[in-house]
Amino acid sequence: MNSDHSAIRMLTRSWLARIFLLICMMGVSASTVFAASPVGKGFDHARTGFQLSGAHGNVRCESCHMQGVFKGTPTQCAGCHTDSSQRASAAAMPAKHLPTRQACESCHNTASFSGARFNHAGVAPGTCSTCHNGGTAKGKPGMHIATTAACDTCHKTGSWTPASFNHSAVAAGSCASCHNGKTATGKPNTHIPTTAVCDSCHKTSAWTPASFSHTGVAPGACSTCHNGKTATGKSASHIPTTAACDTCHKTSAWKPATFSHTGIAPGTCATCHNGPTATGKPTSHIPTTQSCDSCHKTSAWTPASFSHSGVAAGSCATCHNGKTATGKPSVHIPTTGVCDTCHKTSAWKPATFNHTGVAPGTCSTCHNGTTAKGKTTTHIPTTQACDTCHKTSAWTPANFSHTGVTPGTCVTCHNGSKAAGKHSTHIPTTAACDSCHKTAAWKPATMNHTGIAPGTCSTCHNGTTATGKSASHIPTTAVCDTCHKISSWNTATMNHAGIASGTCSTCHNGSTATGKPTNHIPTTQACDSCHKTSAWVPATFSHTGVAPGTCSTCHNGSTATGKPTNHIPTTQACDSCHKTSAWVPATFSHTGVAP
Repeated sequence: MNSDHSAIRMLTRSWLARIFLLICMMGVSASTVFAASPVGKGFDHARTGFQLSGAHGNVRCESCHMQGVFKGTPTQCAGCHTDSSQRASAAAMPAKHLPTRQACESCHNTASFSGARFNHAGVAPGTCSTCHNGGTAKGKPGMHIATTAACDTCHKTGSWTPASFNHSAVAAGSCASCHNGKTATGKPNTHIPTTAVCDSCHKTSAWTPASFSHTGVAPGACSTCHNGKTATGKSASHIPTTAACDTCHKTSAWKPATFSHTGIAPGTCATCHNGPTATGKPTSHIPTTQSCDSCHKTSAWTPASFSHSGVAAGSCATCHNGKTATGKPSVHIPTTGVCDTCHKTSAWKPATFNHTGVAPGTCSTCHNGTTAKGKTTTHIPTTQACDTCHKTSAWTPANFSHTGVTPGTCVTCHNGSKAAGKHSTHIPTTAACDSCHKTAAWKPATMNHTGIAPGTCSTCHNGTTATGKSASHIPTTAVCDTCHKISSWNTATMNHAGIASGTCSTCHNGSTATGKPTNHIPTTQACDSCHKTSAWVPATFSHTGVAPGTCSTCHNGSTATGKPTNHIPTTQACDSCHKTSAWVPATFSHTGVAP
């Protein structure tokens, strides 16, 4: 590039020398030439290697070429535009110009100094406000974040925004001036409720991690942040509770906690009261699996509203020893049984007494009418011990022992007063109770029908007191014992008296009793149309309903009289000639008679 410039300079000098020589030969002075229009008429200044542009094309030649000297004319702006330049017409850099080491043409052009496309290269760091003061160039607006930092601390020379912000020198507590959601990111709607300024917790280097200050945090809002994601939340082993964190914990530290039991899930005391976390159940505690709050209050351990639920069976005396709690009095029934064998945890009395361990036959030792209830004046006369009949669980019902009771003397006791007697619906009988009933139980009774009035079966056999007549029974108005024996319903000596006419097949159907055989004469007549109830045969036969032409079905010589050997030869049916009332006289039909 230097060699090109040298060549241009040599060419320029050569042409200028020729021009100057030509002028001298013509007798024209140089001043006259320079006094002409700028650059000289028809002269192409670009051939000198320096293009005249903008305002340079309008100045007179001698403004740059002093005293007619062409050689050595400066080609750089600073060669003319300085206070020390002899070319007075060239505007120099003003005193209030931005401090810079850059060449003029880096920002200015020959058209005009003003409206310069500014190149900040070479501008001394921290001097932005020298120009950007609101007068020379756009300065810091009134709504700018309060700061004493130089412009280029945050802004770039390429553009104001985006700015790589440096929070140094930003006034404390003024974050929201910019971080308002418009100028810069503000507090999100999920932010912990607080009136504290941003920099109370956050650093200018990053939002997180935040050195959090709980000042100004709304009470009960801890979990907004302490949810296990934003900040440490309630651990899996935490006491079950719906109370807010600050109900117990302080913002300065989790522990020690001024504990509030409000909201603690019932039955979860031992989660904390386990000995390590908080005071637990002492070794001398009553054996129990119940939760602490079954008896104790959250305000204090004692006094306790005691609940015996979950107390280990048989451990009453651990507490009820006369010292810790009321024990067995001196007048107590002699026993080695534990308290809860008889007593309830709700009250000492009444006691469901447990006779376990009491020697058999010694009931009257206590049940003597003084220590405990004894035998009443209305009691059945007996020398038996109480437990021979009575159970230790209750006096009644009594599992009575009839051993030694004289047979037939049941009514001595079972008279409706001392013990259950014969009720009003009982089967009429004069038999003694033990004729049918057993001493073990009234039912089932081995029934003795001796003394039962004939025809009174249905008094008991009515389907309620005892089995009655079934729905499929033969229609009859006869009393049970007309056919049935008291020993058994089946194999009845059947008495057809009272059987409704035409109802034979109700029983005689082949299942309940013998029915019509397969070779019976075809007929739709009821059984008793021909047969008697005393026996099937002989039958007073009624041919009513017999199908015409079917006589030989019965009249075949076996079932009934058939055609004799001397009968007129014929193939006609019997009833072609004979009447069902008698064989003779016959109205003879010759049809079919052999010729």
